[in-house]
Amino acid sequence: MSLLSSCAEFPGYYGEFPYRYVEAMPVDVFVETERLLLRRLTPADLDLLVELDSDPAVMHFITGGIPHSRAEIESEELPGFLSYYERYDGLGFWAAIEKETGTFLGWFHFRPEEDDPTHVELGYRFRASAWGKGYAAEGSRALIEKGFSEQGVQRVMASTMAVHVASRRVMEKAGPRYIRTFQAEWPYPIPGDEHGEVEYALERHEWERASQDKRRGGE
Repeated sequence: MSLLSSCAEFPGYYGEFPYRYVEAMPVDVFVETERLLLRRLTPADLDLLVELDSDPAVMHFITGGIPHSRAEIESEELPGFLSYYERYDGLGFWAAIEKETGTFLGWFHFRPEEDDPTHVELGYRFRASAWGKGYAAEGSRALIEKGFSEQGVQRVMASTMAVHVASRRVMEKAGPRYIRTFQAEWPYPIPGDEHGEVEYALERHEWERASQDKRRGGE
């Protein structure tokens, strides 16, 4: 895939100096990791989302490889993403930007369950060119850390198809543990869907214990 200009993909960079921050760093940057910036999505990200959802490989475990249309993304998907910022503080969808280049890699969601905003669902969708580089696990760990340490989150869960080995590996590296396998209704036939979905989760007390053990190990 071609890389778009850094200025278009991340307005916090000068177009001619893509590796240097502008003094007025956008206030919509939510989380920063060693290699990533997670920022709010905006209406200007439409073309990037269309490109992401146009790749059959990216959409394989979502729609069986059927791309989302531009009209669908513009009228349904993107407005749905943006609506979280109006309803919740620090929960919703976040564009994943590679710090070194300013490249849009995909997105994460860290969104609350409708009946309990302290229980959140973790998810991610990345360009195929960003797969296998640890970005999804890196961003997931950062969101989980922020959720538990700053946002009062009590439980983080994530789910994927049982046969989606790569996504399951991300969840395991990020911290959530396997909870169950279950059957779910899905509008698209996807190879392997007969094996069901798997749920992973991490409770606040588990995260606190793991954090304490990590601190003790560093002493």
